[in-house]
Amino acid sequence: MRHRMRGRRLGRNASHRKAMFRNMASSLIRSVRVDEDDPDRPKVPGRIVTTVAKAKELRPFVEKLVTLARRARPIEDAAREYATEAERNSDSWKSWRESDQWNQWNQAMAPALALRRRAFDILRDKEAVDILFDELAERFLDRPGGYTRIVRLAKVRLGDAGQQALIEFVGERDRVKTSKRQAPVVADDATDATSDESTAADESTVEDSSKNTDVSADETETSSANAEANAKTDAEPEASTNDTQGDETEEGKKDGA
Repeated sequence: MRHRMRGRRLGRNASHRKAMFRNMASSLIRSVRVDEDDPDRPKVPGRIVTTVAKAKELRPFVEKLVTLARRARPIEDAAREYATEAERNSDSWKSWRESDQWNQWNQAMAPALALRRRAFDILRDKEAVDILFDELAERFLDRPGGYTRIVRLAKVRLGDAGQQALIEFVGERDRVKTSKRQAPVVADDATDATSDESTAADESTVEDSSKNTDVSADETETSSANAEANAKTDAEPEASTNDTQGDETEEGKKDGA
């Protein structure tokens, strides 16, 4: 069992893996600075193509170097206060070299110089160290981590069909995250027109209901008046019939007498 055995062996011993990662890291860092006159210049700056397994192992190797450069950047900026712009070995430079200002600059630059020496001990490439501390440190000064990305490639490696991937520094050619598509929003004019139409429809509904209420009230009054008239008409014939019967009774009594 490989307990506490971190990392991939990649079919190589320890010294071979160390040399391989050193060369790959130097190639990735040196690809940032492109010379247009160089026929072997990289097609895309800051990018190399390798296998997926190697890219995953190279990523922490490179990001630790970038962290060293980020730590040295503010130290160098603070030490620039005691530096001089005189040309090296000139009279003004020699006088600055013998002054107390040089001692202050030397003490302020000591931590940054130690970080540069640590990076050089890992890479063994002066140009790569210069690019790392001059360009990459400034680019990732405000970024707390995640300086590289790995993108798998669909095309496999010719010969053994190994899965390929590219590893590159972030900050350039980054994808812009698009927001989710939202439903279309109705324009304000159409909204106002719709609200006006709904208000007019509500008002017409209220008017129709009030008219219907008035018509029903009128019909109720008319029906009640007709009922009263019919009742009066029915009562008058009954009264006339009673009067007729009373007259006939009185005439019969007279005839009998």
